Amino acid sequence: MEAPRGIGTFAVWDYVVFAAMLLISAVVGIYHAFAAGGQQTPKDFLMGGRRMTAVPVALSLTASFMSAVTVLGSPSEVYRFGAIFSIFAITYFLVVVISAEVFLPVFYKLGITSTYEYLELRFNKYVRLCGTFLFIVLTILYTGIVIYAPALALNQATGFDLWGAVVATGVVCTFYCTLGGLKAVIWTDVFQVGIMVAGFASVIIQAALIQGGISTILNDAYNGGRLNFWNLNPNPLQRHTFWTIIIGGTFTWTSIYGVNQSQVQRYISCKSRFQAKMSLYINLVALWAILTCSVLCGLALYSRYHDCDPWTAKKVSAPDQLMPYLVLDILQDYPGVPGLFVACAYSGTLSTVSSSINALAAVTVEDLVKPHFTSLSERSLSWISQGLSVLFGVLCIGMAALASLMGSLLQAALSIFGMIGGPLLGLFALGILVPFANSIGALVGLLAGFAITLWVGIGAQLYPPLPERTMPLRLETYGCNSTYNGTNWMTTTEMPFSTSAFQVHNIERTALMDNWYSLSYLYFSTLGTLVTLFVGILTSLSTGGRKQNVDRRFLLTKEDFTSNFDIFKKKKQVLNTKSHPIEDGGNDNPAFNHIELNCTDQSAKTSGTRL
Repeated sequence: MEAPRGIGTFAVWDYVVFAAMLLISAVVGIYHAFAAGGQQTPKDFLMGGRRMTAVPVALSLTASFMSAVTVLGSPSEVYRFGAIFSIFAITYFLVVVISAEVFLPVFYKLGITSTYEYLELRFNKYVRLCGTFLFIVLTILYTGIVIYAPALALNQATGFDLWGAVVATGVVCTFYCTLGGLKAVIWTDVFQVGIMVAGFASVIIQAALIQGGISTILNDAYNGGRLNFWNLNPNPLQRHTFWTIIIGGTFTWTSIYGVNQSQVQRYISCKSRFQAKMSLYINLVALWAILTCSVLCGLALYSRYHDCDPWTAKKVSAPDQLMPYLVLDILQDYPGVPGLFVACAYSGTLSTVSSSINALAAVTVEDLVKPHFTSLSERSLSWISQGLSVLFGVLCIGMAALASLMGSLLQAALSIFGMIGGPLLGLFALGILVPFANSIGALVGLLAGFAITLWVGIGAQLYPPLPERTMPLRLETYGCNSTYNGTNWMTTTEMPFSTSAFQVHNIERTALMDNWYSLSYLYFSTLGTLVTLFVGILTSLSTGGRKQNVDRRFLLTKEDFTSNFDIFKKKKQVLNTKSHPIEDGGNDNPAFNHIELNCTDQSAKTSGTRL
């Protein structure tokens, strides 16, 4: 196979498809800004008026965290490290169950806009400010990576203008976030999930046709050692093993799904608790579908390039560009399809960025503006939310410029989530699960967890682990018509900031580096959460945490959990009583009533029990 002709050209049709995608997203924003009376209150703007149903919210949850990092990062991850990545399917299941059964009930019954309001209710306002501050830093950093990464990959693989793409993304996102609020964010996400699936499907179908069926792809993968599902090595230093993915992955993703504002804000915007839980479970199916697609794409990449790896042969300069390269290679005869794929990668970006911007505005209004300026009217708060959307949009574009100094996508993103999200997850778990935790314990625990994860994280950036820890599989170039000798393919082990300015070279490796800093990046979050919990519990006990009296609504109670199972005991009655509303304190479900007494929405009482 000689170098495919005309790779790196992006035809007129591709630009048309791409522009159409941006345009539709913008139109949805305009529609939600003016339809149904527009965004009158900050509640409309930030919470969609709490009237959303499960399916759009589920798709939106999927879209916002299936960013371009997933579309471009996961297939190349599978290509280099094998299909063990698909063990994340189990992780996603655990994460969704934990989010729906532990965090959702507490946040939903309190009816809050910002998850950090919970911290003030449960601890005090200093804990809340710490949480808010960490979240704002985390989100701006992450959004920068998300905007920049796909722009770079697409620029190098397709010649799509880099900063044009970055600015266009940022501007369109800011535009529809500012005009349409959360409703616009959710509905554009639904549209963007459609585009992502279409993009993935076109690649998989065409690759299967060219390679001669899915069976050939799987055979090639098997021969290349890519079907390595069961690596049961318990060593926490190995990058991806069954255990790092199940344990580390669960903590990392729970910090995104369970407590991260951009996700929680969405499922809290559902009409009832039942709809909110359903949205999480439906979203699980969508996650599995997208995971399957990205693993298949990765195997298709391997099958296509198993004897001539474009990355080693210097045809692309980073693994993240393998996907766009494959698209231009196999889909070049179909006008507009490469454009569809670029739109697919970009939809991921747009949805993530827009949810981040909306969440940042929500948190800032709720946690920083409202407490200090109590006299503001609803109208002016609405204007402030919109102004903040613009401000954060600009900040994120600025961060994208900084992100251009960082290395590999998927991992940089997840490391940042681990370093900051882990301790935050620990903080919320402390509040929800530990009745005797007090504010001193919470603050000390948060700081301890944060210090430790920062230490490991920054250590890992400076002294990346050795290749035997990350275990990349062999990539061959014998099939290329080039004089390139495949000797130094090990030099670029995938690390966050691998291409960064911060790496320290040619240094004596100490035991500290080989063990502590080589911790799998998925364990950053686990470490942060556990340290925060442990230190928090000890500090609370030693500062008289048992004496305080905590309102039961702020804890996860037995009733929150058992209410799910009442349906199995008397299924027939529940189905019959659903038709008429039940009065407060009705005898339908005694376990449930004293918690839901203050509930205004009648349907929430009936449907709250049906899961």
